[in-house]
Amino acid sequence: MSNPDELLVAISAAVESERSNQMSLTVVVGGAVITGRLAPEAVWRERVAEVLKDSDRLGPFSHVFARGPRGSRPGRGEAPTHLHFHLARILQGSLGIPETGGMYRVAIKDVSAWTVGDLVHFDR
Repeated sequence: MSNPDELLVAISAAVESERSNQMSLTVVVGGAVITGRLAPEAVWRERVAEVLKDSDRLGPFSHVFARGPRGSRPGRGEAPTHLHFHLARILQGSLGIPETGGMYRVAIKDVSAWTVGDLVHFDR
């Protein structure tokens, strides 16, 4: 979307202000379907930093997420620019990748379609 959907921006702002991770959302970005729960950026960064810190190869990158953004994060009164998913999956056929859910950051302006709720695929 060249002009981000105002409703989607409002949902993201509500998640940021409430520090809640209970909002499930499914978005289409570049043809990919991503489904999961939204998290406030600070919570998302903390979790990514924790996961990276425990990795032998990726540990040195944990500080990038732990220290927080410098000037790139919207201040009070500014609209969020990204959605921060946790427990999220990219849906491919009947699979959700990864099965256990991952951490994704999506630019709101790149979302071409969305719906409230977490899509679940069942192999039948």
